[in-house]
Order: sequence, then structure tokens, then C-alpha cells
Amino acid sequence: MTKRLLAPLLVVVTILLVSVPDARGQEAAAGAFARFGFDAHGLALGNALGASPASNTSPYYNPALAPNAEGQTLTASVGLLSFDRQLQSLQFGTPLGPSAGVALGIIRAGVDDIDGRDANGNRTETLATDEYALFLAFGNRFKERLSIGASLKLYQANYLDDVDNPLGFGLDLGLTYDVTERGAVSFIVADLLAKYEWNTSAQGGRTNTDRFPVRLRLAGHYGFLSDGRLKVMAEYESQFVRRDERQRVPALSGGSPTTQFQTESLLLHQGGGRIGVAYPLAEILEIRGGVDRIGVDGTSGMRPSAGFGVRESIGELDLEVSYAFVLEPYVTDTANFVSVRMHF
Repeated sequence: MTKRLLAPLLVVVTILLVSVPDARGQEAAAGAFARFGFDAHGLALGNALGASPASNTSPYYNPALAPNAEGQTLTASVGLLSFDRQLQSLQFGTPLGPSAGVALGIIRAGVDDIDGRDANGNRTETLATDEYALFLAFGNRFKERLSIGASLKLYQANYLDDVDNPLGFGLDLGLTYDVTERGAVSFIVADLLAKYEWNTSAQGGRTNTDRFPVRLRLAGHYGFLSDGRLKVMAEYESQFVRRDERQRVPALSGGSPTTQFQTESLLLHQGGGRIGVAYPLAEILEIRGGVDRIGVDGTSGMRPSAGFGVRESIGELDLEVSYAFVLEPYVTDTANFVSVRMHF
């Protein structure tokens, strides 16, 4: 494929972004914390990293990017969010042999200082919730331009002391093709098989299954200007989730009216896009900006962001610090993220 066929490479993704429908309703689906973002690098770029060529891109976004690792790294991230929310992550990545790479990481999300009250409104205790995602991503470069990867994920939710914490297993598959030296396209399938199964029968409830949305992502990147230093990334994502809905149905029993429950299985869809732009102002400084959730609830659902990354050697320590400022949708609250990456 020649360069003139890539003018621009992102045309397909861009068309999808500007034509996304108004979509609602899946922000509350299971595992929402794992779809918020992984680190300051990705959040500053609107999480549009599915086809990113940067060696510091986490394979969490696309396991096919694992071979891009230039050496062993350890990355720690922390987020400061409103409403007593917390988000932290830790990742280790390393190349394997001449053409492969692997990354192992954990994400923790929580909410503290939840005011517990009884049925009369009297304060009882202070509550807290936690969710975790553990992932192992592996990717290999085939030939020169094609990379394929897979990621195994383990989810756990800690909500109630009297309910067994559910575990969920998910699978991500990714493919990246370098069309030219400046551009690439990727396709990712995320959260296959992932779900939480709850059993609250001991507390008077019932068993229930909360499925994670299966996400299909088409991503692209291209380097503009004469030296390709201006990197533009874009993604379109379709989410599909099957949800069981219980409805009351009027019926007759022995000639008397009664109510029965009927369960209907629905397949829900939500589409949205994201864009990110990165430009190095200096050898050690890169500025970043992006917009996530394009097309979700119109402009009120978008999540713009900005940030920067600084990489410098301090003695024998090769250190990279990234910062992201995120404007959350609907409530216009701000979130701040800092990531520190050590290169070995």
C-alpha cells in the first residue's frame, strides 16, 4: 500500500467518528472502571492508543503493541478524582526475544467514605467499595509489519461484606499492521467472555449475571509534517452487551388475576469515538491532547483531556513522568493523573 493511499490513513476512522449515533446507557455496565483509562499517557490522548507506535504505550490498550517495548519498564499511576473515587495502576513490561513482548499489570478502582444509613435515614457506618483488574498481555511481530497479541484479564468486585466477591475472566485480541513508516491500523476485540455472577440468595435476593460489554475497536495513527513528529491517533468503538430484563406480566391463576415475571434477553449497542494528538516540543518533552467519548450523549458526554510527558536520565536512572488533566462529562469535574515510568 503506497503513501498516496494513506492521505490520510485515518479517513475511515474519521468518517466513523463524525457519523456516530447518539448513544446512551452503558456507562453503568459491569467493569466500567476498566474502560475509564489506564495511565496518564493514555488519558491525555483520549485513550486513542489502539494503533500507537510509541514504545511507552501500554499493551493494555492493544496486546499487539507489546512488541514495541524498547526495554524493561515499571510504571505506577495514580488518579485524583472527585466524589472520593480512586484509581491506581501498576505495570511491568519487557521485550521477549527479537520480535515479542509481554506486560503484566493491575488496576484498582475504589470509592471511600460512602455514608451508610438505615431505612429511617439514621447514619450507620462508613462504607467503601473496590474493583480490581489483573491483566497479562503478550504480542508477537510477524514478518516486518504485522503484530498480533492476546491479553488475559481477571476481574474482581468487592462491594458487600455479606456477598461473595464475584470473579470475572476476559480475553482481548489485537492486530496491528504498519501500513507505512508513518502510519498503522489496528483492530481490537476486548472483554470477550467477561462477566460477574452474583448470588445474594442468602440475603433474600437471587442469582444474577452482569456481562461486560464486548468492545470492537478500529484504530489508526499517522505522523504528519515533514518529519512525522505530529502524531494523530483516532479510534471508533462499538460496544455490545446482552442484558436480561425482568418484566411483570398480568396473568390469570385459578380464575383470579395475578402477576408473573417474564425474562427477556436484549442485545444493547453503543458506539463512540476518540481522538488524540501528540507533538514533541523538545527531545525530552512531549505535549498531548485528546477527546474521548465522541458521539456519546452529544457534546455533553465527551471527555476532553490534555497533558505532557517528560523523559530524563537522573544518574543511571532513566525516568519518564506523565501528567493528564481530564474534564469529566456531564458534571464538568476535573480528574488529574500522574504516571511514573522507570526504564531499566
